[in-house]
Amino acid sequence: MSEQTEVVETGTAPVSGLRGSVGVAGIVFLVVAAAAPLTAIGGALPVMLAIGNGPGVPAAYLVVAVVLLLFSVGYAAMSRHVVDAGAFYSYVTAGLGRVTGTGAAGLALLAYSAVQAGVYGLAGTTLDGLVVKYHGPDLPWWLWSGLLLGCVALLGYRNIDVGTKLLSVLLILEVGIVAVVAVAVLVQGGADGIDLTSFTPDAFTTGSPGIGVMFAVASFIGFEATAIYGEEARDPKRSVPKATYLAVILIGVFYALSSWAVVLAVGSDKVQEAAGKNTSGLVFAIAEQYVGSAASDLMEVLLLTSLFAALLAFHNAIARYLFSLGRQGSAPSVLARSHARHGSPHTGSLAQTLSAVVIVGAFTLAGADPVLDLFTWMSGLATLGILVLMILVGVAVVAYFARTGVDRRPWHTRVAPVLGVVGLAVVLWLVLDNFTTLIGGSAWLAHAFEALVVLAFAAGALSAVRRRA
Repeated sequence: MSEQTEVVETGTAPVSGLRGSVGVAGIVFLVVAAAAPLTAIGGALPVMLAIGNGPGVPAAYLVVAVVLLLFSVGYAAMSRHVVDAGAFYSYVTAGLGRVTGTGAAGLALLAYSAVQAGVYGLAGTTLDGLVVKYHGPDLPWWLWSGLLLGCVALLGYRNIDVGTKLLSVLLILEVGIVAVVAVAVLVQGGADGIDLTSFTPDAFTTGSPGIGVMFAVASFIGFEATAIYGEEARDPKRSVPKATYLAVILIGVFYALSSWAVVLAVGSDKVQEAAGKNTSGLVFAIAEQYVGSAASDLMEVLLLTSLFAALLAFHNAIARYLFSLGRQGSAPSVLARSHARHGSPHTGSLAQTLSAVVIVGAFTLAGADPVLDLFTWMSGLATLGILVLMILVGVAVVAYFARTGVDRRPWHTRVAPVLGVVGLAVVLWLVLDNFTTLIGGSAWLAHAFEALVVLAFAAGALSAVRRRA
């Protein structure tokens, strides 16, 4: 049975297809770009060090990577039998039925739309700061966000190969500068010499390990993209599984080693205090100290390109979700149209651009802070939504293989997926326990966002019930 036939049986009736020639490397670039490595290291890491488990943050990244690798075993196995731009949504549909699957689609759209809108706030502020630093005009952040939004809309409308090439260049640059700083720290021996304290149980349990793990999970958002691009891959049977494992390993190792270098640069016993005193500038100060002011300046510029890469990656993911929903009849059929020349989900791309304008515009009109409100709140909402979605996928993988028997390998179809679900459930509990901290807001706002996740799932499921009736 072919992969496309399997999708039809799970409720997808393809009326048009996407075209592309993305290989393993291209898919990995798209996934890692969504993770925005420099944004995670330059922005989220100091916060993790300050209010999380301090010197134990590198271990937190490794713990999350192990959980996601367990999840990836079943996810990769599923990708050989279900090829669809909806990815998570399509997998849940295949394993748990159309109603639950459409509920998952509602969750996915909420989560990815939220995180992309949040990144627009941070990117607009970052661009404004760079322009002012180099003697340009100091304009409102939303004007810069609008400029970035236009660029993303243009690239997202075209063939996926165009965006992949740009993301590849930007990603190499941002990973390269972080690697240079990390190597410089290790070569110079850091503040107190090289040690492995960060990877010990005592370090991991320092301070608030739950917050460290919670932020680590947020740094992996975009992980789903390996399967989203299956239809545009040269050989999805091989490309998606390989890309899935490579992406998780590369992201996890990169974060662990980079954060370890930051800990060593300041000292294991001093890094938590230092991060608390200079949260926004810690990594840039380390770059200047160990490499030079030019490296620090370059890192500031590449932080902007990192954010842009994430914006484009999330835009592509949402457009393909809308394409898949339109193709199944779960959304207006116009969204299922692919561009005659580019082979891209161009109507889904336009719809995604409009939704980003609406969300960012609403925060702008409300006078919200682009970082403390828009970025922080939306990132927290996305983290919660993605975790729930991944747990649903893990359960769906087990159910799918138990029902169909198309793959009888115990490790791939039962053991690893169940262990992954258990690990994700523990992480979800940690996120809920620290959710107010994650969004930097009040308890009532945290509860409102938790309710919004439930409502997004319910709205999707209800729409499927109504169509069935």
